[in-house]
Amino acid sequence: MNIESYRNICMDMRGVTEEFPFDKNTLVFKVMGKMFALTDLDLFTSINLKCTPEAGVELRERYPAVQPGYHMNKKHWITVQMDGSVPDKLLKSWIVESYDLVAKTLTRSQKAILDAL
Repeated sequence: MNIESYRNICMDMRGVTEEFPFDKNTLVFKVMGKMFALTDLDLFTSINLKCTPEAGVELRERYPAVQPGYHMNKKHWITVQMDGSVPDKLLKSWIVESYDLVAKTLTRSQKAILDAL
């Protein structure tokens, strides 16, 4: 997967914005203001995704490219090395799952706005 495909997957979901809240290189995708995915725009050597604690353990055991979230809560985030070892279809499903996890935590009013988009 390349950076353009990654960006398109993220931006195709409802209520998503892209921002640079940390520095000029860290591209962050948010749903209704809450982060669900981020990467280094220049290097694109890895992506950080939200996950359940159980899924994080399973993915780290199963895929060498999956590690605890770099600079994130290690229990709720994973870092996926973009080394080609994880198929694009699987990466896409993890991105969507990350989005869904964050969208579930939105307030009732945020969910109503998201549903209206």
